Amino acid sequence: ELKGNLSFSGGLHVDGKIIGNVEADENSDAMLILSEFGCIEGDVKVPNMVLNGEIVGDVFGFNRVELAPKSRINGSVYYNLIEMAIGAEVNGGLVHESKENIAPKRLEDKSKEKDSQGNLVAE
Repeated sequence: ELKGNLSFSGGLHVDGKIIGNVEADENSDAMLILSEFGCIEGDVKVPNMVLNGEIVGDVFGFNRVELAPKSRINGSVYYNLIEMAIGAEVNGGLVHESKENIAPKRLEDKSKEKDSQGNLVAE
């Protein structure tokens, strides 16, 4: 059991329990494999994944999400490409988005207001 957020590159195979968010660089070829004995309680943001265990949180698959027969997702799945086997469960939304839209939105700098022509306005 691991408590805390986990960031990785390359590959990660989970047979145990992670309590925290799991993420990898959205522009990489990172792969998460969650076995039928694995459980993640937190959001998952990984380019490629094969899920056969339980996730309590939202899933963001920038490239490909494969839901194997024993996968159980309690949250929404945001995907570019998805493969779902008979028996897989998603208790939340399935949202298809392009690769660019799945990535978390960048915070805009609101300290510099602009007028209707796009010119900076003094504070």
